Amino acid sequence: MVHLPACGKVKVGLLRSLGSVQIGELASRAQVPAKTIRYWETIGVLAPPERKANGYRDYAPSVLDRLGFIRAAQASGLTLHGIRSVIGLCDDGETPCDHVRQLIERRKAELDAQIADLERLRAELGRLTERARQLDPADCDPTGICHIIATPPRP
Repeated sequence: MVHLPACGKVKVGLLRSLGSVQIGELASRAQVPAKTIRYWETIGVLAPPERKANGYRDYAPSVLDRLGFIRAAQASGLTLHGIRSVIGLCDDGETPCDHVRQLIERRKAELDAQIADLERLRAELGRLTERARQLDPADCDPTGICHIIATPPRP
């Protein structure tokens, strides 16, 4: 399990000596495509960085911790919208733990529903497999598509 800080004091350790970094280096170190970083800025998951005189993005090394949190939150099943809300609370000085718990509980309920749907589909596929084994292809109606999968009659 990955535990990365979303806010608060960021431990940058060795990265502190780097000073600011451009998007290519940040992307490489975070193992996130530069295009993804720009997208996250556009949708508000990541704050836009300062710009150098030449227009290049100028990231603080602490952004690596933020990117790590975003990736860990995604791996935990949170949406970018949910992640943005967590980061927003944190940036406002609030502790987002209760909000994160609610997001996780909601995501778990969604997954439980998806799993139930998949289990129903699996059972239906099992019935269709059994039906396919019992049907003779010679009995297939040439005007239909496939008699294994029965279509409901038209009204």
